[in-house]
Amino acid sequence: MHDHTDRDDAAFDAFVAARLPHLIRLGRALAGDEQRGADLVQDALERALPRWRRLDDPEAFVRRAMVNRSISVWRKLRRERPLPERDPGSVTTDRPHDHDLYAAVRRLPPRQRAVIALRFYEDLTEAQTADVLGCSVGTVKSQAHRALAVLRAELPTFADVEETS
Repeated sequence: MHDHTDRDDAAFDAFVAARLPHLIRLGRALAGDEQRGADLVQDALERALPRWRRLDDPEAFVRRAMVNRSISVWRKLRRERPLPERDPGSVTTDRPHDHDLYAAVRRLPPRQRAVIALRFYEDLTEAQTADVLGCSVGTVKSQAHRALAVLRAELPTFADVEETS
């Protein structure tokens, strides 16, 4: 028993080491904020650890947990108070126009934000995105269409981005 636990812990640690930078970036894309994005990752990894041995696709589990948590947290925060705007100068790793994009994505409804993060940041197909979100491909298409329309209207530099199928 002890040997299996050690192997599971080592496999989990290797997964985290390999995927953490990517998961942190996804968390930021979902949350629109570095700290809240890191919290999403930590929460999802804490949920994955006790299930580790039973997970067929750990990354899909962690991604789904992050998306679900980001939607529920966003709804809770939205009910309590408007989300504060971040100082665009507080993040130095982005190109200047990325701040406008992150701010615009942060203003999207949670489902649209998740679709944008999964389709265009994670580069998932519509079917994969639907699976993560637990909805139909048609819902993914309509949410992406609405979100892209808003982003195009708000960001002139985003107007030439085409929708992909």
